[in-house]
Amino acid sequence: MKKSVAIILAVLLVSPVLFAAGGKEAAKPAYPQKPIQVVVPAGAGGDTDINCRILAKYLEKELGQSVVTVNVGGAGGTLGTRKVKDAAPDGYTALFFHPGMLLNKVLGLADYSFQDFEVAALAVLDETNIFASNAKAPYNNMAELAKILKEKPKSISFATEIGSFTHLHVLAFQEAAGVEFNIVDVGGAAAKTAALKGGQIDVIGTQYGLVKDYIKNGDFKAIGVLSDKRNPAFPDVPTFKELGYNISFTKFFFYSFPKGTPKEIIDRFSSAVKKVVENPDYQKEAFNALYVTAAYMGPKETFDFLTQQEAIYKKYLGGIQLKK
Repeated sequence: MKKSVAIILAVLLVSPVLFAAGGKEAAKPAYPQKPIQVVVPAGAGGDTDINCRILAKYLEKELGQSVVTVNVGGAGGTLGTRKVKDAAPDGYTALFFHPGMLLNKVLGLADYSFQDFEVAALAVLDETNIFASNAKAPYNNMAELAKILKEKPKSISFATEIGSFTHLHVLAFQEAAGVEFNIVDVGGAAAKTAALKGGQIDVIGTQYGLVKDYIKNGDFKAIGVLSDKRNPAFPDVPTFKELGYNISFTKFFFYSFPKGTPKEIIDRFSSAVKKVVENPDYQKEAFNALYVTAAYMGPKETFDFLTQQEAIYKKYLGGIQLKK
């Protein structure tokens, strides 16, 4: 009898635990619980870095944790993208990048692209892609420059980073105009600006906001913008299209995480990005810094957009393979 009572008591004591386990799972800690590292596959001082740091300041308020920008430049961005690709899929290592990720795959510089990550959100659109030269250069627009290159191929140097978005721009222009630059790989945005300022390079591809001060003080001049229509922020700069070259490109910046990062983490982060992008204070700060447009797309919309852009890049560059 005593043994039977003991068994019954034991069952009664254990039952609440069993019922609890059979009910709802214990709630997971709210994400994030610690600082998030956002890898920028470019050096400090460029547009990718600046955009990321401005966004991070506002994301911290939405997420309640520090958002730390980590610069991992080099190899056309592949060092940084690889670092994130190989990171733990726990939501604490993110990637902030631009079309360079797509281009690296198209050009054979990497064997992976956005499909190998969990895409979280698009946050920024930039239609200020320009070609800039020294203010004293003997050409004032791309048509005048093309005339010189046709007479003397490779007589004008162009600074880029191989596999980058500006590399796509110069290759597309060469094809459209039937000319050839002396293309020089000098590195990221800050390095290109320094090379032009120092007179080592004739022309660079860049974003207007990165060189606006040099243009205003008379060191540089913008000789063409790669948008469909002139930009109201700098209306005197002609588009490539109006000069007869049917090319235009929009730069974009998006967040992604290592493959396998839980959906609830992706959705939480994406929701925070949406709130930031809709914040008038952020919109104003981003525009004043780089003339960029705040523009949100969620995970699926961003993935579909990247797929469309990849098809465009393959059209221009599908036959080109660069050494890794």
